[in-house]
Formats: sequence, structure tokens, C-alpha cells
Amino acid sequence: MALADLAVAIYEQFMALSLPLKVALFVFGPIVYNIVWQMLYSLRKDRAPLVFHWLPWVGSAVSYGMDPYVFFENCRQKYGDVFAFMLLGRVMTVYLGPKGHEFVFNSKLADVSAEEAYSHLTTPAFGKGVIYDCPNHRLMEQKKFVKTALTKDSFQKYVPRIQEEVLDFFKTCSSYAMTERNNGVVDVLHTQAEMTILTASKSLFGDEMRSRFDKSFAGLYNDLDRGFTPIHFVFPNLPLPSYRNRDNAQKKISATYMSLIDERRKTGDIVPGRDLIDSLMLSSTYKDGVKMTDQEIANLMIGVLMGGQHTSAATSSWFLLHLAERPDLQEALYNEVLSTLAKKGGKITDLSYEDLQEMPLVNNTIKETLRMHLPLHSIFRKVMNNLVVPNTSYVVPKGHYVMVSPGYAHMSAEWFPNPQNYDPHRWEEMDAANVQDANSDDAEDYGFGKVNKGVASPYLPFGGGRHRCIGEQFAYVQLGTILSTFVYNIKWGFAPGRSVPPVDYQSMVTLPASPTEVVWEKRETCVI
Repeated sequence: MALADLAVAIYEQFMALSLPLKVALFVFGPIVYNIVWQMLYSLRKDRAPLVFHWLPWVGSAVSYGMDPYVFFENCRQKYGDVFAFMLLGRVMTVYLGPKGHEFVFNSKLADVSAEEAYSHLTTPAFGKGVIYDCPNHRLMEQKKFVKTALTKDSFQKYVPRIQEEVLDFFKTCSSYAMTERNNGVVDVLHTQAEMTILTASKSLFGDEMRSRFDKSFAGLYNDLDRGFTPIHFVFPNLPLPSYRNRDNAQKKISATYMSLIDERRKTGDIVPGRDLIDSLMLSSTYKDGVKMTDQEIANLMIGVLMGGQHTSAATSSWFLLHLAERPDLQEALYNEVLSTLAKKGGKITDLSYEDLQEMPLVNNTIKETLRMHLPLHSIFRKVMNNLVVPNTSYVVPKGHYVMVSPGYAHMSAEWFPNPQNYDPHRWEEMDAANVQDANSDDAEDYGFGKVNKGVASPYLPFGGGRHRCIGEQFAYVQLGTILSTFVYNIKWGFAPGRSVPPVDYQSMVTLPASPTEVVWEKRETCVI
């Protein structure tokens, strides 16, 4: 009762104030409280230094969102490799550099959770029961199910399928229409989003599923992409167009996958090894005997295709843009492709998986693009138990978040000389320590095959630990085939006054800012 009386007394005193004083208290009261809270927080020796912020709840969201890497560097210079900042009501403890990679990626499953960090963001896009909408051990088994379509034998089949789709895209896309003209202008961010969806579906899901795709599918996946922004992270459901478009896209894509799954179930037309759909329909029973439902299979297919689309659409757009101002690199790549194909007396339509392994510059171009433009600039986990930061007095309390940024290390001169220079040749002499080795003694099987447990590397384009992306090799196959087919058939560059655009950090994927147009023309060797 005493507390109630106190509350009533405070309310009555507040109401007795003049309107200007009420407004001042309402506006400045939270700011004063926020400053006092930060002062008290800074006195604690068991907390990482907190980046000062004026606005309660919002914290450092604006400066972080404008350019995460600049924000991280400014904080590192002031506080060191370990610091914390407020991000839309959440305290994020950041640990920069390879030691930070080790700390976050290899923390115990009981102490940090990707599911708790991301499920409210990913479940509306992918659907129920898959990825982060299930216990971690289920996710590890789902990754194992998918890996049946990511074998060397599968990659050998995928290369001609991917190239067939690229060449067909050159004919049918209005920005190319190569059967009708020899040059033109193309917006690579738009067209690569389409191309990567079509090539991935053709290879992973087969001709029957691909035949059900049209250009609208790239738009639907783009609507899913637009559901991965900071506002969606903080507010999973709002009555806004981006949310409605996301939900509508999920339903349409899921229904398309389910239509083929239902047909195959009814007719019994399920062929081992034909495509990922059949593999999941035949071999998606968990160790405890529970089978994935067909709807969960469809949801997992959404996640698989979207995961590849994020990386490949962004990465292929970026290497086309960088190569647009580097005709010397284009020619070097062209000569490498010609030389490799000449060994067997073939042309680009004879490109094979084995040929891609014999093209170091092609692979190093992909590697360099991933270094400069890692698709996800920040990765975080929710802390489930108080977590000690190694070799410090800091403790990250339960309920806070830990954050790591491999992309920051990729762009640091400490590990990569002249990091702002786009130089695929740097990888010809890079130390082998920068390459993760799944066959090393430090490899561990989390349930989906061995991956390198040691992640204290400055170069982690596909993450690390139990959540490391299983699509790394597929990405190199897809991107290598696309790049080889491009340089064999066309040359491209920028119109006068244009150059490589800056990064647009508005979403959670590091995409190039508009305009992203390049001018192209056919080569003499063009097969169209």
C-alpha cells in the first residue's frame, strides 16, 4: 500500500506542474536516466566498456547502421578489441579480430544461442520447424540431410546445368537479349538476383522444379530478403508493407514447393539422387526416429535456396562491378579460361567441375570478393548463461548478446595489406593459415560432417563452428561457373563517370548501392 501511495503522490505532483515542465520531464527525463545508468555501468570492472550514447533504447544504432566497419574501428581505437554498445534496446558485446571469432563461434552451446538470437527473424521467412525454429541438434541433422546434394558427384552434374541457365538468361533477359543485339546496359544487382535464383534451383532442385519458376520468383525471394532488416529484427511483426510482402512471398514459394512434393508422393515418383527434393523426401528422418513433415521439407528448401541466393547474388554483383573498372583482370581471367579449356580442345559449353579446380584466378577472384564484401557484416548470439570473456575481467551477463564481425577483420590492414584494394592476386601468396582445413586435426563433426573447430583466422567468409555454412563448395561451383561464362562471352565496363558503388548497409546484407549499371559487349568467342 505504501508503494501505491507513493505512486499516487508522484503522479499528483507531476500533474500539478506546468505544461512546459511536464514536456521537459517527459523528453529529457529518460535521457538523464540513460546518462546516469551509463555512468553507473562504467564503474563496473566486470563489464566491457560501453560506447556512450545519448538516446535511450536507440543507443548507437544510427552510427552502427550507417557503416558498421567504421563504427567498429572507431570503437576499437577508443576501447580496444572488446567493447559493448546499445542497439535498439539490446546490449551487444563485441570482440573484434580472430580471438573474437574463436570466442563467439566456439562458445559452448549452453552459453550462447543462435536460435534465440535469430528465430524471430528467420521463422517468418522460412517457416516453422526448420533452421532456427527448432532445437540445435535438429538443425545439425537438417544440415546433414542437405549435404547429400553437396557432394563432388553432385557438383559435376551442377556445372553444365548452371551454365545452361546462364546462357539461357543471356538470351531471354531483356537487359542482354544476346540473340538480338551485341551490346547493352545491365543493372547487375537486379539481374544477378534473378540469375542466382534460377541457377541454384536448376542445379539443386532439378528441371521439374525449375520449370515452375518464373521471373516472379526472384521478386518473391527479394521480398523475403527485405524481411531481414534491423526493424524486422527488433519488431518481428508490424502492419507494414514489407511484412505483408514477406509473409505473402513465404506462402507462395512454400505452395510451389509443396505442389511438386505432393505430386511425387501421390505418384511414387521419387528417385534416389535425382535432386535435393527427392533426397529430403527419402532421407530426412532424425536420429530419434521422427520424420520431417513435407511442409518442413518445403520450408527447409526455402532456407537452402535463400542462403545460397544471399551469398551468390551479392558476391556475383560485386565481382562484376569490380571487374568493370579492371579490364586487365577481365583479360587475365579470360585467358585463364581459354587456356584451361584449350587443354581438352573445348569451348565454354564444355566447362566441367574439374576445369574450375584448374582456374586459380577465377577462384581467387571469388575469394577476394568475399573478403571485401562479406554478405553478413555482423553475426551475433544471445547469451544464455553469464559468459566470461577470455583473458579479461569482463563478464557478459545472461540476456545480453555477443557480436563478431569477420568482415571487419577482412578489411583490416593488420591482416590484409592495402585492404581497400581489390586484388585477387594477393591470394597467390597468402599464408595457408588463412584457409580453413576441414581435414585438420582440429576438425570436429557437429552432426553434418567435419569442419575446422579452430576459427581464430582473420578470413572466415562462411562463418565457423557448428553454424558454419555448408554451402561453401556449392558457392564456389556456382560463382565460378557464372564468372567463367561471363568472361568467355562478354566484356563489360562502366559508363563515363561511373565507378564501383559504395556499400548499402540498410539491410543486413552488404549490397552495392544504386546505381549498379555496367555496359557490356559480346566477345568474338561468344557462343550466342
